Amino acid sequence: MTTTETTRTARPIGTPLAGWTALIAAEARMVARDTAGLIVPFALPLLILAMIGLTMPDVPPQALDGRTPLEAVGIPIAAATVLGLVGVVNVPSFLATYRRSGVLRRLGVTPAGPAPVLVAQAVVGLAQAMAGIGLALLVAVLGFGAGMPASPWAALGGLLLATAAFFALGALVAALAPTTNAVIAVGLVIFLGTGAVGGMFGDPSALPGPLAEIGRVLPFGATVEVLGTAWRGVPPDLGAVAGLAVTAVVAAAGAARWFRWG
Repeated sequence: MTTTETTRTARPIGTPLAGWTALIAAEARMVARDTAGLIVPFALPLLILAMIGLTMPDVPPQALDGRTPLEAVGIPIAAATVLGLVGVVNVPSFLATYRRSGVLRRLGVTPAGPAPVLVAQAVVGLAQAMAGIGLALLVAVLGFGAGMPASPWAALGGLLLATAAFFALGALVAALAPTTNAVIAVGLVIFLGTGAVGGMFGDPSALPGPLAEIGRVLPFGATVEVLGTAWRGVPPDLGAVAGLAVTAVVAAAGAARWFRWG
């Protein structure tokens, strides 16, 4: 080995920022290879928007504070769908796969530990969620003439709170479910169950009273409620806000307590 080769071998790979960039890029490539996990969070919300946009009922303007059903209901449902699929199904399935394959356990004995991989996967998941929501909003605006929220800061705050709730819930699923298949199954049950009582398949007010009230504080229904009020420009329902906050705190605490590295 020549002196030049020795120097090249001993030279650090790069700055910490370059290392994080490379790790996030590697996680992004892993997500991109999961065709179903990549496409469904983009395609399903667009299908929901198209169904609502093409079949919008005639609603008196005062019923939704001057907004259309697409703006007050369709866009919030699309956002909740993206967050639910990415936060509760996709990201936990990758974490479970890494745990089952021993990646996290092997990283646990290195100086860096497994935390960088978890952070990188969370960053990629957040990017995917924001891209899905951005695409849905773009289609709603350009394709159906939807307007922006009347209270943009309330919409942003509600979106951040909903993101925290869904991703914390996903981390809890990854912590408790024993296998990758179990993670996907449990995540889908949570996503579809909360969606069913939160307005994904129809007006939740048609459900029996207790179910409708429960659905309003669970993550899916609470997200639809908070974003819907932001589009209408009215104060958010405190029960929905509290539901998202409690879910985020309790689920995050449970995930930190029970997550297994191997």
